[in-house]
Amino acid sequence: MPILRSAALFVVAALFEIGGAWLVWQGVREHRGWLWITGGVLALGAYGFVATFQPDAHFGRILAAYGGIFVAGSILWGVVADGYRPDRWDLTGALICLAGMAVIMWAPRTGG
Repeated sequence: MPILRSAALFVVAALFEIGGAWLVWQGVREHRGWLWITGGVLALGAYGFVATFQPDAHFGRILAAYGGIFVAGSILWGVVADGYRPDRWDLTGALICLAGMAVIMWAPRTGG
């Protein structure tokens, strides 16, 4: 059950992190204004808050694993929100990142 909880937290955090970055991007690059930028900043703050609920207490491990989620999630977000069409290398890289995240977070550990 801890792995399911951790995975769910990664999904929620990814929505906040990637969504927040996308809102800031839209506000600045697409000239949608301060309301979009503010929403993005708030979402990015929510990402940080959600990350604290991960069962593992090591900040470096959590942040490194979120890096893998960010890569794969960003590609998926681009497909859904912006019509991005990843090539096989984008998809291969995303799968490698997800595998790395799984090893970082859920590999059996011994000792301290």
